[in-house]
Amino acid sequence: MDVSWCGPDWRCGQTNSSLPPATTFILSTALCLVLMLDSAHCQVIKEAMPPLMQNQPFLVIWNIPTENCRIHRGVDLHLNDFNIVTNENEAFMGGNITIFYIEQLGKYPYYEDGHAINGGCPQNTSLIKHLNKMEVDIRRYLPSRSYKGLAIIDWEEWRPQWVRNWGNKSIYREKSQKLVEDKNPGWLPARVLKQAQWEFNTAAKKFMSQTLRVGQMLRPQALWGFYLFPDCYNYHYNSNFSTFNGRCPDIELERNNELMWLWSYSNALYPSIYMEEVLKSSEQGRRFVRARVEEAMRVSLMTGSKCALPVFVYSRSHYAYTFTPMTQTDLIYSIGESAALGASGIVLWGSVEFSRTRENCELVRDYVKRILGPYVVNVTMAAQSCSQYLCNKHGRCHRKDPQKNTYLHLSKRSFQIVARTSGGMFRVYTKGRLSSADKCQFREDFVCQCYKGWRGKFCNKVKSTGPQCRAESSLFIAALSLLIIWFFS
Repeated sequence: MDVSWCGPDWRCGQTNSSLPPATTFILSTALCLVLMLDSAHCQVIKEAMPPLMQNQPFLVIWNIPTENCRIHRGVDLHLNDFNIVTNENEAFMGGNITIFYIEQLGKYPYYEDGHAINGGCPQNTSLIKHLNKMEVDIRRYLPSRSYKGLAIIDWEEWRPQWVRNWGNKSIYREKSQKLVEDKNPGWLPARVLKQAQWEFNTAAKKFMSQTLRVGQMLRPQALWGFYLFPDCYNYHYNSNFSTFNGRCPDIELERNNELMWLWSYSNALYPSIYMEEVLKSSEQGRRFVRARVEEAMRVSLMTGSKCALPVFVYSRSHYAYTFTPMTQTDLIYSIGESAALGASGIVLWGSVEFSRTRENCELVRDYVKRILGPYVVNVTMAAQSCSQYLCNKHGRCHRKDPQKNTYLHLSKRSFQIVARTSGGMFRVYTKGRLSSADKCQFREDFVCQCYKGWRGKFCNKVKSTGPQCRAESSLFIAALSLLIIWFFS
């Protein structure tokens, strides 16, 4: 057996001089076997939270300010007809999704053109003043205490880890060191740097965690989380496009592990998969998205909660920084990839450009009717069908092999998506039913992640107290790990 399978935290190939090599090998092999058995019996070791909308395991949510298209431009985008979830009147902030920008939630500290806003750095501002204003803002933008939708915080000026504030964010390192220097003029640069790093990281953690805590206290049923977390910075397609494999750098995975405190405070994860036009209809685009969604799914299992955090992937219907609509292929590589990997949904973001003119509204409407809308119906209905057939409506389907190019799509042989205007009314519906071949493909390519309270391969068994699937094996792993640590100490 190649015991190096155990992973980077267990140096299987290293031996302690106080133990015979044979003993080390036996202990290492035993742990690896237990871990593999645990993985085999519990492919998804955590339950999923039930979907926001009953029997809809994968949602496509509209987060684009297009209310002006219908209200002021006379153009109906027909989003709801295509299973696209919107706020009432397609408002940007509302009952299903609300995203808070810098000026809309508390007193967020940041620098703008070198000038400090609200203190600039998190360690140089009043957390109490921030939280007090945040309460006022939440009551304004989320007036109902029973709000159950997505509550996303979009703060992108700095990152809560010192080491990740590079490029134009290095100002937060510089200003943090200046704060320490001003208080301690006699300190050596190395000491200043170490203290500045500690102060920034500590304050950033407190600022973000307390923001989530207050949000959850005021709107306890909302799914609170930060946009763009987790990220894995796999943007190296810009420099090595032909050899780009999409992989998230190992160092960034380790840094995400260090953000356990953030995942533990969050109710949901909101990673981004915005595709630039350079990735258009390419295998590199699929690799880019796949790695980012896989990392979010990995992080979703990391907290001490019995249930995995729901993952809502931020994407776009148009390429980043453009008003160019994505190809059918790239809708598959973004929306389809997210659904197949087990995400709870995808959020389509866009700017005011979508509704700036009547012509723009008409372009969006035509794209929704011809390409985006039918594909959304395809994916959402396929995810629903798989959940109903394979998981008894009590779980969500996801790929057995994350690297396999299989998708939750309705078979063209079995289904037809119809969009038509009849009697002055626009209608979208599907015709058909699952064939034996369709069911066979679901069984071959997908497995279930059961919702809270259900267990079994097909989520057909009511779960008793506690995560039994991993209880005994996890206890054994813990005991064996302690034994190994004792031997090696």
